[in-house]
Amino acid sequence: MSFSSDIELSEPSLLANQRDLFEIPDDIAYLNCAYVSPLLKHSADAIRKGVSVEQQPWKISADDFYDPPDRARKLFASLIGATVDDIAIVPSASYGVATAAVNIDLTRGQNIVVLSNQHPSNLYPWRRCTAALEAILKTIHQPEDGDWTTAILDAIDEQTAAVALPNNHWMDGSLIDLVRIGEATRLVGAAFVVDVSQSLGAMPLDIGAVQPDFLVAAGYKWMLCPYSISFLYVAPHRQNGTPIEESPNNRANSRDFARMAEYRDDFEPGARRFDVGERANFILLPGAIAALEQLIAWNPASIQHTLGRTNMQIAERASELGLTSQSPTFRAGHFLGLSFPKGVPDGLLQTLAEKKIYVSVRGDSLRITPHLWVTDNDIERFFDALEKAL
Repeated sequence: MSFSSDIELSEPSLLANQRDLFEIPDDIAYLNCAYVSPLLKHSADAIRKGVSVEQQPWKISADDFYDPPDRARKLFASLIGATVDDIAIVPSASYGVATAAVNIDLTRGQNIVVLSNQHPSNLYPWRRCTAALEAILKTIHQPEDGDWTTAILDAIDEQTAAVALPNNHWMDGSLIDLVRIGEATRLVGAAFVVDVSQSLGAMPLDIGAVQPDFLVAAGYKWMLCPYSISFLYVAPHRQNGTPIEESPNNRANSRDFARMAEYRDDFEPGARRFDVGERANFILLPGAIAALEQLIAWNPASIQHTLGRTNMQIAERASELGLTSQSPTFRAGHFLGLSFPKGVPDGLLQTLAEKKIYVSVRGDSLRITPHLWVTDNDIERFFDALEKAL
């Protein structure tokens, strides 16, 4: 299986602080990228330009429905080592997982492997189809040693029809070896569906090594895209599948709007048949393109390297306060979940927010997810407020 893109990533390096590229006031400590990322200034500029385009629709050509989406899919493809034809533009991770669910064979008695406390976007479709077909939703619980990968490998068997996972857990950043899991799913003939919403953009991924059947990423987190712009990778052997909606713009030769009523059953090449309707999104898509261009300039490997150092420092300081976190061996570098001896204190988020410090609580973890805008002063303010709260 070969993948290619003519957009090349730079060599990984330690990145300087990039706060000046974001509209974040000095008194805001935003360590919450896993919730919603702030837009880059030039993404916001591109969106404003898109608004002006919609104000003057006579300037919109037929090519504007096709060329910008292909630019966006080409940029996304370069992040994972795929081709432009492998990428669909979708509005959300749940849309991508739903697309996968209707294109996977499942029969009575087979099982689909998921994680405990998995994000709902990559769980509800599997609950629905296993219930409808009297199949089994096999839920893997977090092992005490933190090694999710081994626990998942032990659960995959000859009755496994699909394995649906993230690259790292959305609550505490626990890491999963997608390459090893992918190898195991192929050995038993199972489908592999991956949701990388909480990793792609801040963490490198090689699609040729993972070889998922479907891979989806919500854009509004680590890819810094506007809300409602997401991307779906579809493996070549899955690209003749069934889309979950029928749009005229993803049919073959549809650029000729005058002939749109000459209905066709064939589609544009590759994964485009799975595109959401109104994929061109003249307002939001330019913002996504600007964000993807910036991520490629930074290089996700460099982002991971830089954020990994930041979170290591935070974890070490948190341990001095009696808080624990997942071992770096089993945790994504850009993600940190802090556990308290007696659970997250009531009202902690509100206390921090009152001091303009923003993090999240997910499950039993205080979720710390900085990005390149976070300064040393932000971290000092966080710990000063945390120590006082404790």
